Amino acid sequence: MNKPADNPAEPFKKALAEATRALAEDRELKVSYSVDPPGLAGDAMRLPQLTRRMTRDEVLQARGAADAFALRRRFHDDGTHARYLPAGPMARDLYEAMETARCEAIGARAMPGTAGNIDARIAQDAERRGYAGITRSEEAPLPQAAAYMIRQMATGRPLPPGASNVLDLWRGFIEQQCGGTLEDLEEALADQAAFARFARKLIDDLGYGDQLGDDPDANEDETEDDGTGDEQEPEPESAEAEGEQESQDDSDAPPDDERQQDSSSVEMALDEGAEAEMAEEMELPEGEAPPEPPPPAPHSDADPDYRPFQTDHDEEIRAEDLADPAELERLRAWLDQQLDPLKGAVGRLANKLQRRLQAQQNRSWEFDREEGILDAGRLARVVANPTTPLSFKVEKDTEFRDTVVTLLLDNSGSMRGRPISIAAICADVLARTLERCQVKVEILGFTTRAWKGGQAREKWLQAGRPQLPGRLNDLRHIIYKSADAPWRRTRDNLGLMMKEGLLKENIDGEALEWAHRRLVARTEARRILMVISDGAPVDDSTLSVNPANTLEKHLRDVIAMVERKRLVELIAIGIGHDVTRYYNRAVTITDVEQLAGAMTEQLAALFDRDSRARARMIGIRRAVRR
Repeated sequence: MNKPADNPAEPFKKALAEATRALAEDRELKVSYSVDPPGLAGDAMRLPQLTRRMTRDEVLQARGAADAFALRRRFHDDGTHARYLPAGPMARDLYEAMETARCEAIGARAMPGTAGNIDARIAQDAERRGYAGITRSEEAPLPQAAAYMIRQMATGRPLPPGASNVLDLWRGFIEQQCGGTLEDLEEALADQAAFARFARKLIDDLGYGDQLGDDPDANEDETEDDGTGDEQEPEPESAEAEGEQESQDDSDAPPDDERQQDSSSVEMALDEGAEAEMAEEMELPEGEAPPEPPPPAPHSDADPDYRPFQTDHDEEIRAEDLADPAELERLRAWLDQQLDPLKGAVGRLANKLQRRLQAQQNRSWEFDREEGILDAGRLARVVANPTTPLSFKVEKDTEFRDTVVTLLLDNSGSMRGRPISIAAICADVLARTLERCQVKVEILGFTTRAWKGGQAREKWLQAGRPQLPGRLNDLRHIIYKSADAPWRRTRDNLGLMMKEGLLKENIDGEALEWAHRRLVARTEARRILMVISDGAPVDDSTLSVNPANTLEKHLRDVIAMVERKRLVELIAIGIGHDVTRYYNRAVTITDVEQLAGAMTEQLAALFDRDSRARARMIGIRRAVRR
């Protein structure tokens, strides 16, 4: 007999862990369950946590993740994968997605049960990412479409609606560019090295061959040739032996006339081969010419016309890479000392937010049920009217969606001093508070690497100052805390904002688009992006040679794109700067001391709004049942 404290999900979790080890053919595989995103690293696999209710969606998600990771563990070799890994970001994403599809397709063909679990996982992932609502190919991820194409061709199974929509948006382009290469899929599927070469060929067909890097097979051939040459030239053991060898070679060699004749015949054969190749090229009909690669993707999804002059020196960097640990610890101590009087007020607001969040996560009751626990509060009406039926209630868990919050902090020079100090401590306390409520938090900052233009501006000057060059400064996007990193490990990173010389100029539009891309890639059901800024985007080098509204227009375009896609809930706080003219959901504070209250109230309002929406839906369902 189970004790009341026993978790009914434990037997299922143990059985799933054993089945996963068997499927992966690895008895030493460590399987754990966590609220963190699922993942596979080395000999450890992390699966989604299961609640006591064990809903159908939770079970399917756990089974799908377990089967997908187990198949990758079984059919994937890291060494072979790394050997053929492309150098460029887009090519790498395509390569990774197709390799994942290969492992899952092999398992689906051999074990139909895994195919159903993985299909359910693909459907849930597509629903979370809003794939069904995408109407343009530019908004659909090409790597995911390529993976869906591989999976469908290898298994013959239909895709879930959202995934099918993504593939349909890209299908014509992929088939036009890669039709001939895709015919070799069946031969390459079972061999990872052959499939890696097949994937690199597909990437080249799709127009990203410049991101592949060196051909590993060509490098290996060169190494083998060099080794063979060395082995074919053994040193003679003595001068006498060397002499005998030379005389024997001379006796076996053909006369000089024959050598010249053979050389001439080889040259003639090479010339004839070259002429034949040229003739074939001339005879090739124009209609069969290879299609041109697609034009390069625009720098900004929000505004295709926005562009930087050069991006070679842009920087996305972790805070710990901009200062050594000792300096970060010293800056953090200085930050704590400066803001010690403020901690009490911020802490009280954070506790208030925590209580509101925990109240939403607590269990609640469903009333007016035909069975369950007798509702004692409604017995009075039964006493007053005995014909009234008894009323029961059922305890249920409130559906609190898994959530991630990104705090995007303006690290411009105008924030220097008390504004950046308060922003840092508020972000720190909010991250700790939300982490207690199992809400993941990411803290990002944005600035530039130099004042009044960096190396991009130097390149522009060397190029002769072309007209309308676009952005002329080098970006610096800083990751103070990633969403998956625990607060205790990144606490000192926020001290970096106190570093002299860090805060320079601000290009808000590109920073907002960067933060949005990071959030959209997350698997959480709800994504919130909070921007904290004290002014309009400004970069003197860019604005001096471009239209005066270049950066501001791009910021408005990015905001419009984020709010139109509705994949992320966007809010903004302006410090002494009216941000309501940019953002639909925004608040402006006149004193930096109000920042802590504004941040907590804005987040609390978002969660309260979500809670009220759920309450309305419950009321509607009750009315329908009645």
